[in-house]
Amino acid sequence: MKEVKKPPKKPLIYYAFLSALVLLLLNALVFPRLLSVQVNEVGYSDFLTMLADDKIDTVEIEDDQIIFCDKSEPTNYYKTGRIDDANLVDRLQEKGVHFGKSIVESMSPLLLFLITWILPIAMFSLLGRLLYNGMSKMGGGVGGMNALQLGKSNAKIYIESQTGVKFDDVAGEDEAKDSLREIVDFLHNPDKYKEVGAVMPKGALLVGPPGTGKTLLAKAVAGEANVPFFSISGSEFVEMFVGMGAAKVRDLFKQAQEKAPCIVFIDEIDTIGKKRDTNGMGGGNDEREQTLNQLLTEMDGFDGTKGVVILAATNRPETLDPALLRPGRFDRRIPVELPDLQGRVAILKVHARKVKLDGDINYEKVARTAAGASGADLANIVTKPRCARFAWAARR
Repeated sequence: MKEVKKPPKKPLIYYAFLSALVLLLLNALVFPRLLSVQVNEVGYSDFLTMLADDKIDTVEIEDDQIIFCDKSEPTNYYKTGRIDDANLVDRLQEKGVHFGKSIVESMSPLLLFLITWILPIAMFSLLGRLLYNGMSKMGGGVGGMNALQLGKSNAKIYIESQTGVKFDDVAGEDEAKDSLREIVDFLHNPDKYKEVGAVMPKGALLVGPPGTGKTLLAKAVAGEANVPFFSISGSEFVEMFVGMGAAKVRDLFKQAQEKAPCIVFIDEIDTIGKKRDTNGMGGGNDEREQTLNQLLTEMDGFDGTKGVVILAATNRPETLDPALLRPGRFDRRIPVELPDLQGRVAILKVHARKVKLDGDINYEKVARTAAGASGADLANIVTKPRCARFAWAARR
């Protein structure tokens, strides 16, 4: 059954900021209109007429307008534009009208600065931070592009002994394991090779059909050598922006140099390592070729004596650029073929450790019926919900 993951809970600061924003909008746009007193605008002549008829109760004189209320209906407020009238005060006193002018208290310069500058900047900074965190968690774009980290590599990093895979977990590929043991031995005992002037190959290319365990072998090398393991797919270098793939390559090798000795594994390297267009017609992919050129440059530039090993996997070696396969780059080609009968038996036994089986299983009978199956096919036979059928077929 497919596991349904609950959506991640938003942080408390997100709701606090959202509440503050809503209150700010209400305070600026809604509350003033709801709480403000309705004021009717009249002409200055109407104001003088009402004053002469003794209909005005109180008057508030402001810099550019006069606000007054009706004596018969104190809730009715009126306003009119202020005109230079030297006799206005005398008229108000004659009618016994209460009048005055509000005293505007000037705000502290520091408080004014905080409200008009610091508070908006802080709010927009917080909003930007929330947007940054939200977009950083999204993986949109081509090749899992991170919207705000275009130049960063997406390599998964496993620290020492956390790949969880050893050579004992890889069955049916004894020849490939023997070829890779030299790399493990070099990472364990680099001084032994330096004494005789031997240099470990910078890169090894795992070649074989899909599902034969190329990625598993690379993890097993890191697990046996007990070194950090960088894993990335070739498609993750491909970006919609020209130059971003090359930037990811630089960042990947920079991280690898910092954590040396380590192993860098590039799966499906044919995605970026295809033969370049040499006819000069401009029909190639400029971004892919720039990424490939950067990969070639980085493989030439790093110091192989530090213990940075580049492993790559492909099931289409004929499509790779010759510059990628020359000595000094991927100069080791390790075939990872479909397992033979004994290899299929060993693979079935490895995967059978994780499931409960009824009775004695004749693995050789099952292996004979699965001629031509890859390691992934055999794992699918054992571990998927066909275990009962597997056990039944093995006892026949």
